[in-house]
Amino acid sequence: MESGTETFVEKTSKLYQDYDHLYLRIFATESIAVLVEGGDVTRPELLKAVDRLQQQVKTIPGVVGTASVASVIKDTNYQMTGQHIIPDSQGEIRSIIASRSSDIDMLLPDDTHTIVWVEMAGDSTDNEKIEILRETEIAVGQSGFPPAYGVIVTGDPAFMIAMNYEMTTSMGPLLMISALLMLVVLYLAFRHVRWKLLPLPIVLLGIIYTFGAMGYLKIPLSMVSMSAFPILIGLGIDYAIQFHNRIEEELERGEDEAQAVIETIKHTGPAVLIAVTITGLGFFSLFTSSVPMIQDFGKLLLIGIVMCFLSSLFVGVTVIYGLDTLIKKKNNKNNNNKNDHIDHNKHNKLNSNSTKLKKQSSIASSGPKDSKIEQFLKRTTAISIKHPILVLGIAGLMCFSGLYVDSFVPIQTDVQTFVPQDMPALIDLTHLGDIIGGTDALNIIIKVDDSADPEVLRWIDEFSEHEVERRAHIYDASSIVPIIKSMNGGTIPDNSADIERLYQQVPQMQKDRYVHGKNMLLLDFGIGNSINDIGLEGVRELTDIVREDIAWMSPPPGVEVTITGNSVVFTTVIWSLTSGRVAMTLTGLILVFAGLLVIYRDWLKAITPVVTMFMVIGWAGGIMYFTGLEYTPMTATLGALILGVGSEYAILMMERYYEEKDKGANPAEAMCAASAKIGKAIFASGLTTLVGFSALIASPFSMNSNFGLVTVMDVALALLATFMVFPAVIVKLDEWRERKKAIHTNNTRQRDRFIFNSPDVDAQ
Repeated sequence: MESGTETFVEKTSKLYQDYDHLYLRIFATESIAVLVEGGDVTRPELLKAVDRLQQQVKTIPGVVGTASVASVIKDTNYQMTGQHIIPDSQGEIRSIIASRSSDIDMLLPDDTHTIVWVEMAGDSTDNEKIEILRETEIAVGQSGFPPAYGVIVTGDPAFMIAMNYEMTTSMGPLLMISALLMLVVLYLAFRHVRWKLLPLPIVLLGIIYTFGAMGYLKIPLSMVSMSAFPILIGLGIDYAIQFHNRIEEELERGEDEAQAVIETIKHTGPAVLIAVTITGLGFFSLFTSSVPMIQDFGKLLLIGIVMCFLSSLFVGVTVIYGLDTLIKKKNNKNNNNKNDHIDHNKHNKLNSNSTKLKKQSSIASSGPKDSKIEQFLKRTTAISIKHPILVLGIAGLMCFSGLYVDSFVPIQTDVQTFVPQDMPALIDLTHLGDIIGGTDALNIIIKVDDSADPEVLRWIDEFSEHEVERRAHIYDASSIVPIIKSMNGGTIPDNSADIERLYQQVPQMQKDRYVHGKNMLLLDFGIGNSINDIGLEGVRELTDIVREDIAWMSPPPGVEVTITGNSVVFTTVIWSLTSGRVAMTLTGLILVFAGLLVIYRDWLKAITPVVTMFMVIGWAGGIMYFTGLEYTPMTATLGALILGVGSEYAILMMERYYEEKDKGANPAEAMCAASAKIGKAIFASGLTTLVGFSALIASPFSMNSNFGLVTVMDVALALLATFMVFPAVIVKLDEWRERKKAIHTNNTRQRDRFIFNSPDVDAQ
């Protein structure tokens, strides 16, 4: 499970290098916040408990620093009395706090709240963060806080750890829900075969293969990629059903087991393989995203459909072959023991007839329902063929209207809305934010030749003052400059030597926060809770304004300034996720069209499924707009998923259409026959896919739940397009091509007749 920077940003990008190599590894720290509340936090017994906690967490491996109001009081008391202790008098404590009020705002927000900050390196691993958090929670329990006070361990690292845990534990229930829903679908849509539940364990085996391949290829799970598994169940069970249905059909015809396997692989294997290939091409467009976790999502889907196909082809067919063989052997043995006087061949024939009668009875019992579905699909297809201009006109108008309003669908960028709102870690983090305000920041790294250059420090001082005064959403600035000025009577020394001497007097931890060696300085602009207050676009605009101000108030020659930090990376990544969906969808359309063209070498067979799915993409945008749904990093991938999943239905319908045409039917007759014969199978296949996706709706993560809801809607639209739009498109285009071909043939015959009857030909 991964949730770090590498899941959002390519490691080779400048954005990643500035953030990870320069900021995280050199300057950044992450802080666990231990919030103490419930009464007057200036009482000596409470502050002594805070001090005991701080002393314990200092010893935790990986902790690089701590801060609390207790340490400030002890240091001040030492300067005043020579005793490095917390005074026993609350009056003395309040006097010290009053004298240092400007230094302890983040440690003592008010008289009823105080915070202990436990800092770790910005590039700490997830395992290191988990261990530090665990040891901090143990230290809290051992510090002896008075019973009247509540202690909460929170902060961004605690929130991310809790979110990862919730993501991991929620995956099992999602898969279980998918499996239970599959049981219902298999009973409803697959009643006419033996071992009707067998496709479920076959597809789950494919999921296990997928997990194994991910581990072997080192593909991590993320908030996005974990949602692939319900999708794979919906797709993979379709492959298992196709093979299962065909081998049962062959066995029912009286084929022996070996021949039934051969016929199944011969006829069903290529058709399913084409569907897998085109689905994979639709998913391949996910690799156009610049966000690694979307690319991992694509990898997982590609690996998953291949593994589910292999599981269905080799394991599913083999198991049915083995079960059928064992049952026949067992029946033969029982019959031999009970009826030695009966002719074996005659008995087997009677047994076979009995089995067929049972199957026919089972099929007959479900016949009325099946025939109604077939009649409905056939009538729907007939209407589409009879009124193609009307159907395509309405569908096209809805498509292009949807594409237009799609640009107005809002984008949800607040990551805290993606997680369960009742998650304790989120409640605690929100509570901390309500007390101390937002902690968003723009981190500015300044590369210099000499970190003690007076001109550089003066530029930092002037630029900081300008931004805080002129930019409404920049609330404060922090750097080494205020520290140096306070040590030098409020001014910056005029030469580097004096600045170096002051640097040596600054506590090492405080200096390391803003100065790295001789060549790098850090300037932080506090922007409060701007990501929520002014939104994604607002933070992007603010970053651009600061960048323009740097160009206008240019630093001294030779100085390079880089804006980075969590806020910059987050807004850039979310923007890439949501704004890149159009390019991703267009790429998917091109890939699917090219794949179909290579496979069929026929432009009509290539363009028809693509046109059908293009309609669905437009409809989906319109429904999202009118239902008030929002785009998230997950729903940004919907175009690729619609193409990958929906094209399968159109391809299966098209294959049967041309099979009927080869038997001599005209386009309209072939389409009606195809819809009646394969429509029920496509409907059942679509239902299984819908159920696979619908499990996501139960996810406690709103981003995944929203994705499941929208995808179920879009797969339903893909089924509708297959039975309404596809017949009109393929029949109209095929009739047009046949007329054109007939005209060309007629012209060729007339030309040949003219040439044959000309005098020159007669003379020759």
